[in-house]
Amino acid sequence: MPSPLGRGRPRRPATHPERHPKMTRILTGDRPTGPLHLGHYFGTLQNRVRLQDDGMDVLLVIPDYQVITDRDIAEDLLGHTHGLVLDYLAAGIDPARATVFTHSAVPALNQLLLPFLSLVSVAELGRNPTVKDEIAHSRQSAVSGLMFTYPVHQAADILFCKADVVPVGQDQVPHLELTRTIARRFNDRYGPVFPEPEALLSAAPLLLGTDGTKMSKSRSNSVPLSATADETAALIRRATTDADRHITYDPTNRPGVSGLVQLAALCQDRDPHDVAADIGDGGAAVLKRHVTDAVNTYLAPMRARRAEYAQDLSYVREVLHEGNKRANAIAEATLDEVRTAMGGFR
Repeated sequence: MPSPLGRGRPRRPATHPERHPKMTRILTGDRPTGPLHLGHYFGTLQNRVRLQDDGMDVLLVIPDYQVITDRDIAEDLLGHTHGLVLDYLAAGIDPARATVFTHSAVPALNQLLLPFLSLVSVAELGRNPTVKDEIAHSRQSAVSGLMFTYPVHQAADILFCKADVVPVGQDQVPHLELTRTIARRFNDRYGPVFPEPEALLSAAPLLLGTDGTKMSKSRSNSVPLSATADETAALIRRATTDADRHITYDPTNRPGVSGLVQLAALCQDRDPHDVAADIGDGGAAVLKRHVTDAVNTYLAPMRARRAEYAQDLSYVREVLHEGNKRANAIAEATLDEVRTAMGGFR
């Protein structure tokens, strides 16, 4: 962490010297549409912190342009962007070792969308299962063209910095496969420029929400990292279970109960079957109390750090300023290389 809780101001984000050429580069990020939740944390954010601590070159994009893929307007964009940075800092992201930047602040990155779109067909975009899922849960009455190009825009996010590894949840794997396809086709057509990034799945690639389906901001079934202890208790109390009083871990037949069991197990670093055995015949009420205690205990240090950082949003703005500077330098170099490979576009 930039500074331990109660030990003064966090460190100023450092400008990054050129990394060792053999260092693995990681790219991932989150749309600024609301607070990060436990699904984000156990799905990818925990991995990002570990990779940063292992010395990897971690870049975190906040793709603000992509907010309007499935919404008419970007509501409270600045507030959500600052909230994401606060969640990152609270979870352990250190801006002296990781690069946090916003999509709209890096023009050269977004210019890669044009040549990349020429490398994929409309049919390929329409078959993308993640796009289909997003369309099904879209807030718009009609599907925009931006929704179909979303996977290509995401490919630009990944390839602009020539990322080697992308920490993702299972539902994002199709996006990464399309990114690999775009990289391969560009290299075949114009010459070797891009690596084909690999997916890095966490131990919990899909965490269920309080309704027994995938935890998601858009489905209102998540437990935000920034929720208070009382808010967390209220969210878990209304979680979907079933009529069987005996608690077991059976994700296929008992998704609601098993999702809660898994959540407690992740927070306590235990096997979910052992957690279920401890609850036994206690029923849903005992299970929910157990999960609430586990989640609140686990999140307490993060909540304390987040509250400290939230007292000084000038530091959050500084983190973004420094991250945007480095991302722009990388993107401009990559775009120059792309233009040269394609025949000297300027």
